[in-house]
Amino acid sequence: MLSSPAPTASRARSGRPRLADAWDTAGSLVTTALGLGAAIALVDGARANHPAAILLAALVVGVGDLVLRAPLRLFARAAGAMGALVAGLAAQVLVAWVALTHVPGIVVDSGVAVLEVLLIASLVMAVGRWLWGVNDTEYVLGDVIRRARSRARRAGSAPGGGSAALAGPPALGARVEGERSPGLLVVQLDGVSAPVLAQAVEAGLAPTVARWLASGSHCLDPWWSRVPATTPASQAALLHGDSSGIPAFRWWDRDLGRLVVTNHPTDAALVESTLPTETCLLAPDGAAISTMFSGGAATNLLVMSRSARAPDGSRGGFGPGPAYLRFFASPFVFTRAVARSVAEMAKELYQARRQRVRGVEPRVSRGGWFVVLRGVTNALMRDLTTSLVAEHLVRGTPSIFVDLVDYDEIAHHAGPTRPEALRALEGLDGVLHVIEEVLPLAARDYQVVVLSDHGQSLGPTFEQVEGRSLLEVVRSLMADPDANGVQAVAGEEWGPLNSLLTSAFSGSRPRGTVMLGPDAPSRAVRAGRSGRVGAPDVVVTGSGNLGLVWFPSAPARLVLEDLQERWPGLVAGLAARPGVGAVVVDTAARGLVAVGGRGLALLEHDVAPEGEDPLAGWGTQARADLARAGRLEHTGDLLVISAITPGGHVHAFEGQVGSHGGLGGDQNRALLLHPSGLAVDADLLADVDGTAMLVGAEQVHIQLRRWSAVLGVRS
Repeated sequence: MLSSPAPTASRARSGRPRLADAWDTAGSLVTTALGLGAAIALVDGARANHPAAILLAALVVGVGDLVLRAPLRLFARAAGAMGALVAGLAAQVLVAWVALTHVPGIVVDSGVAVLEVLLIASLVMAVGRWLWGVNDTEYVLGDVIRRARSRARRAGSAPGGGSAALAGPPALGARVEGERSPGLLVVQLDGVSAPVLAQAVEAGLAPTVARWLASGSHCLDPWWSRVPATTPASQAALLHGDSSGIPAFRWWDRDLGRLVVTNHPTDAALVESTLPTETCLLAPDGAAISTMFSGGAATNLLVMSRSARAPDGSRGGFGPGPAYLRFFASPFVFTRAVARSVAEMAKELYQARRQRVRGVEPRVSRGGWFVVLRGVTNALMRDLTTSLVAEHLVRGTPSIFVDLVDYDEIAHHAGPTRPEALRALEGLDGVLHVIEEVLPLAARDYQVVVLSDHGQSLGPTFEQVEGRSLLEVVRSLMADPDANGVQAVAGEEWGPLNSLLTSAFSGSRPRGTVMLGPDAPSRAVRAGRSGRVGAPDVVVTGSGNLGLVWFPSAPARLVLEDLQERWPGLVAGLAARPGVGAVVVDTAARGLVAVGGRGLALLEHDVAPEGEDPLAGWGTQARADLARAGRLEHTGDLLVISAITPGGHVHAFEGQVGSHGGLGGDQNRALLLHPSGLAVDADLLADVDGTAMLVGAEQVHIQLRRWSAVLGVRS
């Protein structure tokens, strides 16, 4: 069990200061003083006459933060996210300026020197907190924790309960007076497969998860992420209960005459408008944080579908100002996050060079904007997201769903089991530890469920195997190399940054969205928005090792007979390519078929394959997955699944050495880490290659709703 010893839990519940609180306060004061002292020593325009002056300046910083907090919250409530950012940064500079210019014994020559001291102090403090033995991310939550303890002391008793909140739900009807109401926190570790998490536990890189498993408080089960094994499909099902309208990460919509890309705020909102509302996981008063869809939540923070202003000028219940302020206005927190982001970029440059020098294969280019995006995702966004989760735990939001994307972004470029990817998973385990530390101060007795939306599989890209892109192959088989084509296969990693920027600027931009990266609307996409005039001859998209091909000039999906008449060598030629495992296409006579290089299989009829079975070695779930994917709304005229090597390697149709979307390897074996007291219901399980597991995110959604009902979080 994970419950804390009784005396510790009692002190947490009473809200009285503990020795650990005093130790942490002393640590904060000392590291702030060390940071300021080191910065003053390094900056030419700053100097201190006595060490006591530096200690006094550190004290002024802490007091100034407390004094400014209330008026800043009022301002941020009216000014929104961008106002919180500006006000928070201004507050940090103001507090530092007051401390450095009004404390006797300290002299600074200019405002630039103040900024330099602020930045350097942030770096030194991050290192100091680590040497002091304090979890570095906990510093981000300092204000949340202080307010929770203060509230508990004023009330005379606090909602504590220690880590017992992780041990399992109370018996129905067993709640006693004064006991906290239950709550549910769902943490999504984006892209982490169950086998990779188990490997990280064995390697000592996930000590928090290892402790939960060893204590018996939690159980780790795999679940099957069906094709398309992508974040938008899985999250639509997890949060809303249905993913049938999402055939890939991006797709061609014949009705709209353009590409729909799910990490565009406007497109994400469009997709959510088609999702069911009666089965929303987070309705009516939950919180969605850093997700693609809202799940019916009343509070949406960094949610792609709700980040932009609606046509009527509303902002979808976003209201992020005060929530962001507690991150942006804390002394040194934001500047420390920026400094850590820069350090993460330097780490990426080093690790990418190490792969090249060592000749690690397979590998892809890791330069360009990915370096910046990794820094933002793994430092600033992680700290901000953790702060928002802690805020809602302390506030007592009944149900919370948060997506942590750090591992997924790095694994795409480095490989799912490469050292840098596993180190990112180690950082996410640290976030779980921080959340665990907040639970005693939470207003509810939260049960913590950790899951993923899919896994990832290693392998060289299709272009590395074939020597050319999927679009080029399709054009050549159409005998029309100059056909007007569009290939959209990159840009997923820009989603979190675009969501943050859109959230921050949605109140000031007329169109309400900020779109950066290769998925920003292209000239070809814009040309098709007004109708079919100018639509491309062929559109190819890649979602990992799932490729989709459309022929937009046709008013409806083409069947095999149509394709054979127009381009006789297209389907057979594509299926015969060394990087292709099977091509799924509809037929007029026999329904969906999977065409391989030396045979085909009927997906909707229980008959023997003709020739060699193209699905041989793909597992027992492959046929059902492809049959479902081939009937999804908006799916391609052709679905292309890459070849799978005997070692489980796949070939992404985009520039990713770690990918997901189709079949093969660990990409379909997602994880479900749940309290042992919340069992997986047997009637939801199905057999996959001899293992009983939940099949499809829709089944996981049902299980989460059942657990919510058992806990009393919702009816």
